Amino acid sequence: MDARDICYMPATELRERYRRRELSPLEVAGVVLERIGALNPTLNAYLTVTVERALDDARAAERAWGGDGDPGPLCGIPISIKDLTPTKGIRTTRGSLLYEDWVPDEDGPFVERVNAAGAVMLGKTNTPEFGWKGDSGNRLIGPTHNPWQHGRTAGGSSGGAAAAVAAGLGPLAQGSDGAGSIRIPSAFCGIFGLKPSFGLVAYYPPSSVVSLAHLGPMTRTVRDAALLLDVVGQPDARDRNSYAHNVNFLAACEGGVAGLRVAWSPDLGFAAIDPEVRELTERAALRMSELGCHVEELRLTQPDPWPTVDTIWLAAQAGAHRDDFERVRELIDPGRVPLVERGRELSAVDLYDAYNAANAYYHQIRAALSGYDLLVTPQLPVTAFTAGDSHPPAIAGREVSYLSWTAFTYPFNLTGHPAASVPCGFASDGLPVALQFVGNWRDDATVLRCAAAYEELAPWAQHRPPVD
Repeated sequence: MDARDICYMPATELRERYRRRELSPLEVAGVVLERIGALNPTLNAYLTVTVERALDDARAAERAWGGDGDPGPLCGIPISIKDLTPTKGIRTTRGSLLYEDWVPDEDGPFVERVNAAGAVMLGKTNTPEFGWKGDSGNRLIGPTHNPWQHGRTAGGSSGGAAAAVAAGLGPLAQGSDGAGSIRIPSAFCGIFGLKPSFGLVAYYPPSSVVSLAHLGPMTRTVRDAALLLDVVGQPDARDRNSYAHNVNFLAACEGGVAGLRVAWSPDLGFAAIDPEVRELTERAALRMSELGCHVEELRLTQPDPWPTVDTIWLAAQAGAHRDDFERVRELIDPGRVPLVERGRELSAVDLYDAYNAANAYYHQIRAALSGYDLLVTPQLPVTAFTAGDSHPPAIAGREVSYLSWTAFTYPFNLTGHPAASVPCGFASDGLPVALQFVGNWRDDATVLRCAAAYEELAPWAQHRPPVD
């Protein structure tokens, strides 16, 4: 087995090979770190690589696998953490010059749990400043490049995480998603990404976009995401929205999906989409019938909730600089400046109205999905655009703005429904295309089971980008 095969090995298989003594955590950490060293200078997936920490974690995992006890569920598995998430003793830049040298003194709950489960910390992945856009460019190291085509974006804001997983720079990655930031880069990079139900994974410190924000797994395979979700999907008193459950997500991936009712929506009733992407995703979605599902098109009539999302995001951008905007204006991402300025013009009534509209939209979608087990949509309306741009210039002739182009993702940040990006092929430009699987309220288990069944029908993890 060569080093590249090890780097692309799923976490579930790594665990089994550790158990059989066919691989060691130190061996795996070594080859993954070597690959990061070779590819990251041009890929820009990692802002910070924690070589010594990774090797120390791997040595501890070696001892755990060699002992009499039961190693943790992630023991010896390499993982990366998005650079918005605090990591004790590890530089956390938030993609901003303002935090270029910040070293937190505590871990977030997600990080605490993966550490306790024995994961090997590889480092912090690239993100735009405060996660504000769907590309991962920032003023620290520039954009992350798509492993499938250098010069194209890996997406954002968890673009570094997606590129790392796609390029074999670690099988597990943590992402965060306030308007699509797990699903956008997962789709662009051809990996699996899950935005869990709101509150399933404790989020602390809280996001500036509050109820829109989710933390979740980004992996090459569905079962790897379920493995990670079983570790991090637990309540924590620091996040009052987190909740307890009794679901084993890895076990939930097993079993058939025959008889499930699946709704297909090509546009959610309002989204612009490239004709080729629409054709590819519709053909892929209809394959759910091959699994025994009853698939029918659902014609949604709800209006585009972008004005609601826009108001919440603008208020968050302004709030982040309530007291220091003029002092730091020259240091923050120039693309954020207009958003901060617009946000400063909003009133408390505007924000109140936006949250009322979000509640109303949730109930509209909840009602529309009643009677269905799963909603399937295109994940993104286009393939990856130029790295460093904040958004594509237009979609099917329609002008778009900083996040309005992500019309398939942000609706489910408003509603909090579980939503996964599921690879489904490649467009004529050679770039990945994905479906979005959306579950009912807190039904992450069905999303994972359907995604696992689709993965068996139309596998994707065997595809490797041309990065080496």
